[in-house]
Amino acid sequence: MKKAFAQNPAQHERGISVTALVDYRSNRIVQLMQEPVERRDAAWLRDSLQQAVLLELATLPPYLCGLWSIKDPVQDEGVFNAIREIVFDEMSHLGLAGNLLTTIGGFPHLADERTAPAYPGPLPGGVRPDLTVSLSGLSKNSLDMYARIEEPDHPIAKADTYTSIGAFYSAVLAAFREHPELITGAHQLIRNMSGHGQGNTIVAIGSLADVEAAIGVIKEQGEGTSASPENPHHGDTDEMAHYYVFREIYHGRKLVKTAENPDRWEFVGDPIPLPRCLPMATVPPGGWGTTGAAAPDAETRRLLDEFNQVYSEMLRLLESAWKADLPATRKDLLNKAVRQMSGLQERGPTLMERPLPGGSGETYGPEFRYVPV
Repeated sequence: MKKAFAQNPAQHERGISVTALVDYRSNRIVQLMQEPVERRDAAWLRDSLQQAVLLELATLPPYLCGLWSIKDPVQDEGVFNAIREIVFDEMSHLGLAGNLLTTIGGFPHLADERTAPAYPGPLPGGVRPDLTVSLSGLSKNSLDMYARIEEPDHPIAKADTYTSIGAFYSAVLAAFREHPELITGAHQLIRNMSGHGQGNTIVAIGSLADVEAAIGVIKEQGEGTSASPENPHHGDTDEMAHYYVFREIYHGRKLVKTAENPDRWEFVGDPIPLPRCLPMATVPPGGWGTTGAAAPDAETRRLLDEFNQVYSEMLRLLESAWKADLPATRKDLLNKAVRQMSGLQERGPTLMERPLPGGSGETYGPEFRYVPV
């Protein structure tokens, strides 16, 4: 396979993906999907799974901003819990994607300004190039963006022609089926997350059956199946796949089956009121900065920087956990990363309560910027 990017021999020996050298804003997934099937070898899989890790990470900051902006999680419990479960699903998907990469000798590359997501910006790898992913509070616009991230090739309740993230995972699974000998079960992270839904536990990938199960969870929780919009790996009964949950909240109605043989689903069920939310403005390119109309005061800048530092340390800990040789070390580093995630949850809503200058009524919010040590 012709390499679009150079690879350092030392990195090759350690099994680090070529994609570790590729900018987050590259079109690497598009390039990978254009490779003939017969050339989708071990290097192709490592590249693809590094991109999969970046895709899963990229969804978390926008979804978290929407979740944290909900003013009253008790009053708006239905919407809050629905988005919260999606966030936990995506965390699980990130863990499974990392395990899929390490089981074939690669290591997730997360802690770098070139590979960490940058907002506003595209999804990694050239997926859905017409979509700009941004950080803001929950609104009709953000819900539409969330749904477009998760959209299947052929949604049951809406037709479209875009190539989906699910199609990319299908290509990855096909390559695993051609090369099951690559699966080693090495450097796996394990965490029980069964309380958030069937299939949500981050499990070790040691066989082709494990690969198929993991990719099935990732695809079906996000898109549903070709026969139903329901999430087959649900936490609550009748839980929809992510795409349809976001569309339900957007339309303000539950999605229900209105006909059978063939099945027809429409957004005509019970009302879903849009929650009252903190008016977090869209984070501008490069963050809120230090000068200009949106420049924060010293205390807000301190809080923003502190959030970015906690986020960056979380990424470093996750990367280190997958690279650690001893299971006990991997578990300890993963636990530390989870504690950093809790630190983000404590700080994010606080930033959304700090008003922007100028009297617009909008507020600041997290930047999710990677900061090197």
